[in-house]
Amino acid sequence: MGLLTLPFMGWQEAGKLALILAAGGIFWQGMMIWGRSEPLHTGMILFRRRVREIGETIARVNRAALFAGGGALFLVLPLFLNNYYIDILSLAGLYALLAVGLNITVGYAGLLDLGYAAFYGIGAYVYALLSTGIGLSFWLGLPLGGAVAAAFGVILGTITLRLRGDYLAIVTLGFVQIIYLVFNNWDSVTNGPNGILSIGRPELPGFVLRQPIHFYYLVLALLLVTVLAIYRLTHSQIGRAWIAIREDELAAAAMGINTTQMKILAFALGAGIAGVAGVFFAAKYTFVSPESFTFLESVRVLSMVVLGGMGSLPGAILGAFLLTVLPELLRGLTSYRMLIFGAALVVMMIFRPQGLLGKRH
Repeated sequence: MGLLTLPFMGWQEAGKLALILAAGGIFWQGMMIWGRSEPLHTGMILFRRRVREIGETIARVNRAALFAGGGALFLVLPLFLNNYYIDILSLAGLYALLAVGLNITVGYAGLLDLGYAAFYGIGAYVYALLSTGIGLSFWLGLPLGGAVAAAFGVILGTITLRLRGDYLAIVTLGFVQIIYLVFNNWDSVTNGPNGILSIGRPELPGFVLRQPIHFYYLVLALLLVTVLAIYRLTHSQIGRAWIAIREDELAAAAMGINTTQMKILAFALGAGIAGVAGVFFAAKYTFVSPESFTFLESVRVLSMVVLGGMGSLPGAILGAFLLTVLPELLRGLTSYRMLIFGAALVVMMIFRPQGLLGKRH
């Protein structure tokens, strides 16, 4: 770390940082060794266990109050922010929608999908083409974009049924590249790299959604409906079947689970949510281009899921908000921003490899 910060901080400051980190590391190792001597420190271990139990009890009792308070906070928060910060929160909500969709495929079913941005783009382009072509309403485009993206998810899921791990990742990577090339080169339909302009905004009777606060509440409503649906689904037989496939597909099949159907369903639902997010994106910015739906966008959403914790619904939302809001908060530290992110990810992989809100398996 001292060497990494040397170009920015100079020899003296970098040396001080290296000494502080080294001393902290020695202190931490000493604490770990001290904590392992259980027969000598049983009282301390029992005390820590009791504190943890009290904390879990308080969390369970106050969970409803925490959710209600958090919901009220998100409802009133835009009233105290300017349009710039409201727009950032809207973008965070959009990525949270994408993250919870990808979490179905990657987190619950255990299928590594590196082509998720392709479904996102399909939903956006479906609405963009129909809106500019025949004037399709946003409210009709929302389910239609999701359905078309889900259909492509079924196709991709069927093609990759026999693939696992790295091979599945390579095929999904090829899929997003194919979709990107189609968007970029089919000039007569997609207008190529120039994209599609003047896409219709959402409309209510006598009212058009234009302001950032309008889209903030719209994406909040979409995210709430999606999260409730996924929560109910993952706590049903379908959710348990996905988890069984993730842990051991052969054992799941031996127990009578139709792994083929469940895997295709996971791909379809994840792709459908991405399609809905794409429709929202197209309506919010009234412009789409191939550059918004590249492989790097898939990596970004996957990073949010991994950071929050794969298989954790609150974790996916937390990861999306952190990786969207924190870069804006650290914009003043432009020279150090990537260094801070890199160091934070390394620390997290050491101490929380399952993610911020993930569970150890």
